[in-house]
Amino acid sequence: MLKFKTTFKTSCTVLVLMCIMFSFEIMAQKSTINSGWQFTLNDKSSSDWETINIPHTWNKEDAFDDIRGYYRGIGWYKKTLFFSKDGEDLEHYLHFKGVNQETDVFFNGNLVGNHKGGYTVFNFNITELIKFDAYNLIEVKVDNSHNENIPPLDADFTFYGGIYRDVQLISKPKQHISLSDFASSGFYVDYYHVSEEKAGIEIKILIDNFENKPSNNKVKVIISDAENKIVYTKTLDFQSSAKASEALNMKLSEVYNPKLWSPENPYLYKLHISLLDRDNNLLDKRRQNIAFRWVSVDANKGFFLNGKPYKLVGVNRHQDYEGFGNAVPMHLQEKDIHLIKNMGANVIRFAHYPHSQDLYKLCDELGILVWSEIPIVNKVTNTKAFFDTCLKVQEEHLKQYYNYPSVVMFGYMNEIFLRQAFDNTSTKAEKETSKIYTYELAKLLEDFTRKHAPNRITVMALHFNELYNETKIADLSMLIGWNLYFGWYHDTIEDLGIFLDDQHKRYPNRCIMVSEYGPGADVRISANPPIKYDYSQDYQLKLHTSYHQQVMDRDFVAGMTAWDFADFGSEFRGETIPHVNQKGLVQYNREPKEVYYWYKSVLNKKNPFVHIALDHKEELILINQSEQNITFFSNQDKGKLYVNNVFFQDVIFSNGMANIAISFVKGKTKLRIETDSGFDEKIIRVNSIQNLKTDPITVLAINTGTPINFVDSESGITFLGDRAYSENLYGYVTNTSGNCLQKLIPNNVKNTHLEAVFQTILEDCSTYKVDIPNGNYKVTLYFVEPQLKGNMDIIYNLNTDEKTETSDISRRIFDIFLNDQLVAGHFDMANEYPEKYGITKSSTLNINDDSGLTISFIPIEGKPVLSGILIEKTF
Repeated sequence: MLKFKTTFKTSCTVLVLMCIMFSFEIMAQKSTINSGWQFTLNDKSSSDWETINIPHTWNKEDAFDDIRGYYRGIGWYKKTLFFSKDGEDLEHYLHFKGVNQETDVFFNGNLVGNHKGGYTVFNFNITELIKFDAYNLIEVKVDNSHNENIPPLDADFTFYGGIYRDVQLISKPKQHISLSDFASSGFYVDYYHVSEEKAGIEIKILIDNFENKPSNNKVKVIISDAENKIVYTKTLDFQSSAKASEALNMKLSEVYNPKLWSPENPYLYKLHISLLDRDNNLLDKRRQNIAFRWVSVDANKGFFLNGKPYKLVGVNRHQDYEGFGNAVPMHLQEKDIHLIKNMGANVIRFAHYPHSQDLYKLCDELGILVWSEIPIVNKVTNTKAFFDTCLKVQEEHLKQYYNYPSVVMFGYMNEIFLRQAFDNTSTKAEKETSKIYTYELAKLLEDFTRKHAPNRITVMALHFNELYNETKIADLSMLIGWNLYFGWYHDTIEDLGIFLDDQHKRYPNRCIMVSEYGPGADVRISANPPIKYDYSQDYQLKLHTSYHQQVMDRDFVAGMTAWDFADFGSEFRGETIPHVNQKGLVQYNREPKEVYYWYKSVLNKKNPFVHIALDHKEELILINQSEQNITFFSNQDKGKLYVNNVFFQDVIFSNGMANIAISFVKGKTKLRIETDSGFDEKIIRVNSIQNLKTDPITVLAINTGTPINFVDSESGITFLGDRAYSENLYGYVTNTSGNCLQKLIPNNVKNTHLEAVFQTILEDCSTYKVDIPNGNYKVTLYFVEPQLKGNMDIIYNLNTDEKTETSDISRRIFDIFLNDQLVAGHFDMANEYPEKYGITKSSTLNINDDSGLTISFIPIEGKPVLSGILIEKTF
C-alpha cells in the first residue's frame, strides 16, 4: 500500500477532479486548426493555391519518383480564423507541433516569430495582433532547403518539407502555467530519490502573469494512482508580479512503498497541477503521467532498471509511412507503437529526431523505454550559428520531453564522423580541424544535457570507425551506441562479437550497446542459401538471430535496437524498392516481414502465438528438388505439424523457431501447425520442375546474375534464381568463352518496377541455355547499362549515386541471337539510353527440332551483360 511520510488530506474524490476539469474547459480552449488551409510552393503572390488539410508535406510524391532529388525550398500556408470578442481577455497562442525545417509565422501581415529545426514544438503569442469580432489571417512560410546552420545537414532519410504535425490555437487566462519556456508544458518533474522503499518528487512550475498588476494566487498539486484514487494533495500560496513570470519550486514529501514502473508493469500515477486565483477560481491546469523508476548503466554489467540488470532489446523508428511521407495521421503512428510493444520490444530509439509527443505518452502507458535524440547527423558546420541552433534544439528537446517517465536516454549525435570517413576532397589539415570542432560541439551538448537532465542517461550513436576512439568523442556520453553492420556492408556476421569484445577490452570503463544493425530485406525475394547483400528475408533472419545471440551472450552490452522498425523513405537510395531504406522489420506499409514474427517469438512470452513463415509466398517453385525447409515461429516449446490434414511430425521450437524439411508434390499443399494455445495454417501452390522438357510450363522467368528468387508483385511471376546450366533445365554455360560474373547495381533503374531484376547482371557470358520443349515462344530479355563498379563488398549505401558512378564508361557493344536468329545487332545501351533505364528486347521464336533455346551474345566491344529472361509459350 502507498504510504507517505506525513499525513495528507485524502477526502478529495475523483468527482472533485472531474468538476475542476469541467470548469477549466469553460475558461480556456485548445482547438486543433488543421482543416481548410491554402497552400502553394515558392511565392505567396502566386495564384496557384490549393486547399489542403494538415498534416501535410509537399514531398510525399516527388521523393519517390524516378527523377533524382526532391523539392527542397519554400512552401506557403495561409488560413483565416475568426476571433470572437468573448476572448478579448485571454492570451492566445499559435502552437505548432512539427514543421520542417525553418518557419516564419505571420499574423495579419506581421512577423510574429521564426523557428529553426524541423522536429520540435514551438509557440507564438499572437494576442497583441488579434482583431476581435473579425477574421484574422495566418500565413506560414516553411523552408526545407539545405541550410548549413540547421541540422540535419546530411542523413540517410528524406527531409520532407511542410507542416506535418498538428497546429493548435491555445487560449488561456491572463495568468496561466507558462507556454513560453520553449513550448514546454510549463512545469518539470524530478525525482530526488527513488527506491523500492521510498521515492521523492520535486516540481518546478512556471507561472506567467500578463496582467498589469500583481496577483495573489495558489498552486494546488494532486497525485492520484492508477485507480484514480487521490493519494496526495498540497497547496502553495504565492504572489505573482505584474507582467512577469514566476518559478515555483515544490518539494513533495517522500512516498513509501511506491509501485515501480517497468515495461513488464508500466504502473503510472497522475500528477494534477491547478493554478487558482485568491478566490479559488481555476485559471489553468496541467495533467501528466508520472512514474517511479530509476536507471543506470555499468561498463561490465550493462543497463540497470530499478536496480536490476535489464537487457534492452528493441527497435529504432522513423516517423514516415508509405503514401504519407512524414505527414502521418496519429492513429497510424500509434499503431506503430502497439506493433512494437506486441513484438515484445522493451525499448525504442526515436531516430534521428524527436517524434510526436503523443507517442512518448503511449510509451509511458504501454511500458516501452525511450532513447530520444536530436538530428545532428553525419557532419557538423563550424559556425556559431550552427552551434547555437544545436544547443537551442537540444534545450527544446529536453524541456518538451522531460516529464515523460519512459524517456531514460537523451541523445544528441548520430554517426557524426560518417561524411569525414568518406571524404576524399578535404585536406588532412581540414579533417583534423573538423575533428576538433566536432568534439567541441559534442562536449557542449554533453555538458548541457547532463546539467539540464540530471536523472537521464546521455547517449550518442557511432558508426564503425576508429575516428571516435581517436578523437575521444566516444568517451563523452554516459552510454555509447555502436551502429554496426557486420555481415552487410562489411565483414561477416560473426565479426560483431569480435568487435564488441575488442572494444570492451580496450575501453573497459565505457558503457556500450548496439544501437543499429540489420540488412535490407524485400519480401518479394527469397534465397537458399541466403548470402550477404541478397535482400532476402532469409538473410535478414539469419543476421538478426545471430546478432541477438551475440548480444545476449555479453553481459557488458547494454542491449540492442534493430535498424529499423519499418522501411522508410530515403530519396537517394536505389535498392530493389527505390528511394526506400528496406532494413525494416515491417514493410513501409507496416505489414510485418518474417523477422518481426521471430522477434515476437523470443521477446513476447505473454501472448502465445505460432506462425508459418510463408506470409509473402503464394507459390513455391522447386527446381530439381522435391524437399524444402519451411520455418515455423512460436513462443511455445512444442507443436504438431500437419500436411494436407495428415499428421506429419512433432515440432520442437528452439530459440523461437523450427526448420522442418517437407517433401512437396505439385499442386496445392496445406500446412497447419498447432500448439497448446493456438494454430496457424497456410495453403501454398507448389510447382516442381525436375525437367523442363517433361514438365513444361507456360511461363518461365529467370533472374540472371543472382541466385535469388524474385516475385513480381504486379504480374505474380516469379523470376527464378540464376544457376549454372544442367541438362533439361536452364543456366549459363561455363565451358564457353567468358567468365559469367554475377554483379549488383545498387541504384535506381528508371522506366521499370522490376529493379530487383535489373539491378543484378550476368556479365561476360556468351551462352545461356534453356531446355524448353518444341513450341512457339515469346522471349523477352532484360538489360541495363551498369555504369557502376559491381563489387558488393565496397558498397556502403550511405554514399550517393554521384559518388559511385563512373564519369566515363567504356564502350559495350554486342550482338544478341536466339538460336540462330539475330534479335539485336550492335546493341549499344550507353548510346541509346543515356541513363540507367530498364531495357527489354522481345522476339518470337519457333522451336521444332528439340534443340531448346540457346541465347548467344557475340561481343563486338566490351563485355555483354544480361539481367533477366522471360519465356512465354504462345502455342
